[in-house]
Amino acid sequence: MKREHKKNKPLTVLLTNDDGIYAPGLYALHHELKADHQVCVVAPETEMSAVGHAITLSLPIRVRSVQRDGSFYGHAVTGTPADCVKIAVQELLDRPPDVILSGINPGSNVGVNILYSGTVSAATEGAFMGVPSAAISLDTRTNPDYRFAARFSREIIRFMMENPMSDGTALNVNVPAVPAREIKGVSLVRQGLSMFDERYERRSDPRGNVYYWLAGEKIIENGGTDCDSAVLKEKKITITPIHYDLTCLPELERLKAAAPSFGLEPNGTSSSIPNTK
Repeated sequence: MKREHKKNKPLTVLLTNDDGIYAPGLYALHHELKADHQVCVVAPETEMSAVGHAITLSLPIRVRSVQRDGSFYGHAVTGTPADCVKIAVQELLDRPPDVILSGINPGSNVGVNILYSGTVSAATEGAFMGVPSAAISLDTRTNPDYRFAARFSREIIRFMMENPMSDGTALNVNVPAVPAREIKGVSLVRQGLSMFDERYERRSDPRGNVYYWLAGEKIIENGGTDCDSAVLKEKKITITPIHYDLTCLPELERLKAAAPSFGLEPNGTSSSIPNTK
């Protein structure tokens, strides 16, 4: 969706995340952008990592104001990252924001992990709603320094304003966790197929009840040297355009060419499905 924007004009920027409203990565974005833009923070009240694109249907969503450093900071929402974007755009803001940024997430969001990521899903929800949106992640969970990634968010905003994306497209941005002087550049790359080598630890509580804890976060590389996870390891910032259309077009065409009948006749009868009447 193309939006008219005058260069250097302050924007309304909606900030959200999946780590909760008190997360330092979110605060870093707010601190960096608040001087030049109208920044609105609407984020989950508690951590919502790895909830994917879930939305709240069976419970009421509550919103409360949050103070920080002695002044109004934003709205805490008892919902998911996607809930935050929905309720911000439809209820809390006077008009739709010019830009939505989700992050800064501690730990990269690459490969199939983006399907689980609440950070990425918030940006995807923004794209659903026709707002230029990006998810920003820093490639470490150990003592993250968000300052450079927060500064680079300015470039992401400028890029989206100067290069309007097709409807439904968001940006997934990953920043290497190295000093700014060591970053080798910025690459537009495809999503890879890397995934976590997951395992469950079987434990027992004090009453002898068995429970399981998901553990193991070693990434299994898959996807080639030109994909997000591989390029990120080269100390380059990666930017991947993503879309909510999950159709596998090559497989769709292959299956169409196979002309499957599924055993159904034109009148709806089937020779292979038992009649249960």
